Amino acid sequence: MPASATKALRVAVLADSDTRWKWGALTATRVSPGTPENTDIHLDGYLLRGRATPTARQLREVGVTADSLREVTAVEFLRAMGDATGEESYDVLVLALVGGGVQAMLHGLGRVWEDRADRPVVVTGYVGVVYEKLADGLLLRHGADLVLANSRQDADRFRAVYEGVGADAAAVTEVALPFLGGAAYAGEPDGRERPYTVVFAAQPSVPDNRGDRAYLLERLIRHARRHPEREVLLKLRSKPGEHTTHIEELPYQKLVQRADPPPNFRLVYGHMGEVLDRTDLLVTISSTAALESLHRRIPTVVLSDLGVREALGNHHFVGSGCLASWDQLDEGHRPAPDPEWIARQGVVADGGYETAFDEARKRITELLGRPGGLPPLAPYYTPVTAPGYLPGILARHHLGPDGTPLPGAPAADKAPGPVRQVVRRAARGAYRHGVQRVAPVIRRMGEL
Repeated sequence: MPASATKALRVAVLADSDTRWKWGALTATRVSPGTPENTDIHLDGYLLRGRATPTARQLREVGVTADSLREVTAVEFLRAMGDATGEESYDVLVLALVGGGVQAMLHGLGRVWEDRADRPVVVTGYVGVVYEKLADGLLLRHGADLVLANSRQDADRFRAVYEGVGADAAAVTEVALPFLGGAAYAGEPDGRERPYTVVFAAQPSVPDNRGDRAYLLERLIRHARRHPEREVLLKLRSKPGEHTTHIEELPYQKLVQRADPPPNFRLVYGHMGEVLDRTDLLVTISSTAALESLHRRIPTVVLSDLGVREALGNHHFVGSGCLASWDQLDEGHRPAPDPEWIARQGVVADGGYETAFDEARKRITELLGRPGGLPPLAPYYTPVTAPGYLPGILARHHLGPDGTPLPGAPAADKAPGPVRQVVRRAARGAYRHGVQRVAPVIRRMGEL
């Protein structure tokens, strides 16, 4: 009998950034057997220590709570999973990590659980749009019990990749993005309660150069000057010194210091859903925020100013009907999204979102009730199929080729002392300073 039949479902989420924590925690709630808003679960969060480990402010902004939350190394997490037995054992484990992290944990967990049939159901997937490294990222996630696809289109692509290399594709499960929701757009305001609001959803790594980012900022400010009756917001993901899923070398906060924006232009942070509550036009390059906006029927634009290119990720929106330039927007153009394209992206703007996770919940229920427990984890990559690739991935997480901790791996039997905590914070700060201050200077010197 699965543990969930006699007690609250116990779920663990391992995440390596603020965005992946949000995805992982919300996914855990969505896919847990029961109602779509299942509250009868015990959720423990584990934050994988690294350059993007979220700060307390970022965690508050995400707005997702857990029964416990702690920062761990990969080896510490594996130790915790091995020790979680009996009443403390987990029913579901969500791996909200980059592909290499997922692969390392699958091999590490395979070693930790090699003598256990009562292991948790392991779930993984992607935070948003998958527009690059499709085969690489997918094969690194192979081995989980469920590999979630956020749309019908992704599910088809995922199965094709797995079947194309002879890997089992049964784990691919179609769902939707877990953070969609909110009230549908009610139409443009009349100006008495609030002004018409334009929001540009910035991304940490797209575009990746000063010229393009300065151009986007200049066009946004120009739009604000051209429409003084509007409120024009630059929605930012993080404050200088913080990191998200992607590295941001050129924060807009620094670029705007050299500009002279009008009073109706300002920077905003906070939960994307709350910002969308007052948005009349969402503009972005390729942010997942576009899908959140389309789900709520908010007029949405994916910019073509810098080209429609794989490097920008906006090529994913070809066929969406949302591509347009700032020149067109300034003249009042509003793209009309293509219904067929939207339906294939898991946006479900016409309803049905409440059932989007039914298949995942059904599969997890079946796995939890499987007679004799679950079989060992079986990733596609092994020391036999990828002897020149897998060892390096595992070593980055202090694991050997067989998934066991390497000699000298961070201690997993005690909490870090005060000195270790200070050194860790200093090292992380030095890394972020190098990324945001030193690296751009060196790059500019190289261009002289």
